[in-house]
Amino acid sequence: MPMNGGDIIARVLGTHGVRFVFTLCGGHISPILVSCKRHGIEVVDTRHEATAVFAADAVARLSGVPGVAAVTAGPGVTNTLTAVQNARLAQSPLVLLGGATATVLRGRGALQDIDQLALIRSSVKWAGRARRVRDLEPLLRRALHEAASGVPGPVFLECPVDLLYDEALVRQWYGAKSEPRPGAGIAEHALARYLQWHLRRQFSGVREPDAGYDRPELPEPGDRQVATVAERLSQAQRPLMVVGSQAMLDPGAAAELAAAVSRLGVPVYLSGMARGLLGVAHPLHLRHKRREALREADLVILAGVPCDFRLDYGAHIRRQALLVAANRSRHDLRLNRRPDIGIQADAGRFLRVLAQTHGGGSWSDWLLALRRRDDAREAEIEAQAGQTAAASGLNPLHVCRRIEHALADDSVVVADGGDFVATASYILRPRGPLRWLDPGVFGTLGVGAGFALGAKLCRPQSEVWALFGDGALGYSLMEFDTFVRHGIAPIAVVGNDACWSQIAREQVEVLEDDVGCPLRQSDYDVAAAGLGACGLRAGTPAELDEALAAARSTAAQGQPVLINALLGASEFRKGSISM
Repeated sequence: MPMNGGDIIARVLGTHGVRFVFTLCGGHISPILVSCKRHGIEVVDTRHEATAVFAADAVARLSGVPGVAAVTAGPGVTNTLTAVQNARLAQSPLVLLGGATATVLRGRGALQDIDQLALIRSSVKWAGRARRVRDLEPLLRRALHEAASGVPGPVFLECPVDLLYDEALVRQWYGAKSEPRPGAGIAEHALARYLQWHLRRQFSGVREPDAGYDRPELPEPGDRQVATVAERLSQAQRPLMVVGSQAMLDPGAAAELAAAVSRLGVPVYLSGMARGLLGVAHPLHLRHKRREALREADLVILAGVPCDFRLDYGAHIRRQALLVAANRSRHDLRLNRRPDIGIQADAGRFLRVLAQTHGGGSWSDWLLALRRRDDAREAEIEAQAGQTAAASGLNPLHVCRRIEHALADDSVVVADGGDFVATASYILRPRGPLRWLDPGVFGTLGVGAGFALGAKLCRPQSEVWALFGDGALGYSLMEFDTFVRHGIAPIAVVGNDACWSQIAREQVEVLEDDVGCPLRQSDYDVAAAGLGACGLRAGTPAELDEALAAARSTAAQGQPVLINALLGASEFRKGSISM
């Protein structure tokens, strides 16, 4: 069988270790999908293009190999934009392959033909367009390299449809116009000659793709900078670390990173993808009152964490403290507050080298003070969670506490929502590294189904728990059809309080109007069952415990589950909106 453009793409992806391609099918990209399947790459089709990109994002985060999504031209590409921006801000390596109209028809009013590069350039690290079949291999290799190198992020490669199909078929498409009719005039002869030249140019120089793969180098910290940080750390009385998602960009080094953080002996807060790095109950790990701790520290290390809204643009760190920051991004390294020692390097690698240089220390009195405050906050939350019922349904804190109790040691938690999911972040303890997935700084709703899909494919033996707010579930509910069709069995829990609660709580108090916020306490369990999943309903603590046990058993047998947890109103997160 002759090699076409789809074959070239599949072979290049295979040499780079890509195991999955996520998609919503379309005629512009069919050869990519068929060739990927033929070459042993699993093609996973979703019900919305954004879900395909979110799934590719999750695979990238958990595997370190760029995630890949392929979508059809025009609306297929435009439907991905939110998910692509989420990947950009989360610094996830991702390749988006976009179909496009035939090269000779671009800009002439063809079906679904828009200037896709102009639209998407602001959302990606790099964007390219293939013009000949032989362009596909070098451009795709560059796309994969750009996605994973430096500050990782999404890239886009436009693949016109006439570069993907077999040459003989494409020549048939062009045939009617490339052979002038008897008695044709000068214009028709000129068009025919142009098309003949265009076809020769399109298919000239095509060869078998190379088998090699040049992995991007990890940005290394400077020895002198590391030595300086080690010296200043030895002099500190109240050091503190915040480790963020960027420190986890090398998933294969997660165990080494955890060991390094332990060896350093510095009290640490973990955020984003770094949640779970130290397991469930590590003595150095703190979960609450981070703002107060940062304001008391005399040395702060930000490892892969920018001074954005989550740190009040740097205001949480007192000016007298020595600020050390390690970040791959020069922009993020200096965002809002210039560090006293700034290391433009991989944050995880910096911590591993620092642990080798410093050798560790002990700040027992400081850690004890932080631990006492942390434990006091835990006790407050435990007491509030003990109130199993809220005003008109389950207490969301109690629901999260019961989920925490049910989590298996190998579980992966996906977070998609506002108030309910943010409440869960106070309670749930990921059991180990790379076992927590949230959207990141963009705060995007709708990541849940895609993240759960990607996580379950990467960790087929693990329980994958997807926590949804009832607002966020609206973006993902139809994907239970995707789970069923592909034999993917996550355990989903929707906190159903019939409201966009995070918004309503402040909007009503400030503006005295809940317009746009109320929802119905809908039968999401029934909807999921209609799509082939198992739908369960819980309105009392006893029903909740029964549903959680049944969900684990059912998912273990290969059927996806949705628990519709009927919540009452809660003031737990009052005043928590960030700007």
